[in-house]
Amino acid sequence: MAKELIVIALGGNAFIQKDQKPTIENQWTNTYAAASQIVEMVARGYRVVVTHGNGPQVGNVLEWMEALKERIPPLTMDVATAMTQGWLGYMLQQAIGNELERRGYPRKVVAIINQVEVSPDDPAFREPTKYIGPYYTDERVVQRLIHEKGWAMKRDPRGGWRRVVPSPDPISNVEIDVVRKLVEEGFIVIASGGGGVPVVRENGGLRGIEAVIDKDLAGEKLATSIGADRLIILTDVEGVYLDYDKPSRRLLRRLTLSEAEDLYFNKKAFPPGSMGPKVLACIRFLRNGGRIAAIGHLYRAIDVLEGKSGTTITI
Repeated sequence: MAKELIVIALGGNAFIQKDQKPTIENQWTNTYAAASQIVEMVARGYRVVVTHGNGPQVGNVLEWMEALKERIPPLTMDVATAMTQGWLGYMLQQAIGNELERRGYPRKVVAIINQVEVSPDDPAFREPTKYIGPYYTDERVVQRLIHEKGWAMKRDPRGGWRRVVPSPDPISNVEIDVVRKLVEEGFIVIASGGGGVPVVRENGGLRGIEAVIDKDLAGEKLATSIGADRLIILTDVEGVYLDYDKPSRRLLRRLTLSEAEDLYFNKKAFPPGSMGPKVLACIRFLRNGGRIAAIGHLYRAIDVLEGKSGTTITI
C-alpha cells in the first residue's frame, strides 16, 4: 500500500515570528525547527510536499526596492516572489536535507521555482487583501505610507497595520508535471512558495503580473493536482477560532465539510486576509477529492497531523 501523501503549507512564522527581528540567524533557527517536524513526518511513513508563505520576505524585498529606486530600477512583484522562492526554498532545502542525513535518510529534497497561473480579470486586482511586509502600530506612519507610497493598508487581525496587495485566485500550477515526477521518485518537493510566481496567459505564452497569490489557496491547487491525501496548513495560531479577536473567541477542534462551508460562505465567520483563505483552501481540497484537511500551530505539527491539536476538517 502506497504511503499517504501530505502537502504541508508553512506560514510565514516558519521563517520569522511576528515579534522577532528578521535576522538571517533567526530565520535559520526557525527553518530548522520546521525541518525537524517535516522529517519526523517522513520518519512516520508519510510522503511530503512542502509549500510556504513569503509575506515578510517579499515585503522586505519590495521595501528594499522602494528605498533604492533612485539608484537601482525597481523590479516587479512577480520577480520579488521568484527571489523569495529561491531564498526560502534554499533554506528549507538545506535544513530538511541536513535533518534527513542526521537521521540516516537519503538527502532527497529539492526546491523548484514554480509559476502559478491566474486570470488578468480576477476581481482581486480591484480589492487588495493579501498582507505582506512588516507590522506597523503607529497610525501616523501608516498614513504617511499611504500618502507617500500609494500603498493600500489594512489592520491585520493578528495586530497592527500591514500593506495589502492583490491576491488573485490560482487557476493552475504550471510546473505540476515536474512536481509529480519528483514525488514519484521519492523526493520531498518544496513548491509553489509564496503562492507561486503569479503569471497570466498572453499571446500564446506566460507573463508575470503584479500580485501575490495566497499560499494556502495555491497549496490546495498543488495538493489536489498531485492527488494528496491530506492538506495540513500550519500557522501561528492554535487552529480555527470563532470570534478570534473578541473575548468570546472559541477554538473549533472538529468540523465537517458542510459545517466549514456554512461558517465560511453563509456566516462569513473568517477574515478574508488571514483565516478565511485557509478555511477556503481546506473546503476546496475536500471538495476536490482530498480526505483530511487540518489547520494548526507550526510548533505542534505532529499533533495537528494526528488530530491531537488544531482544527481537523473531514467529509
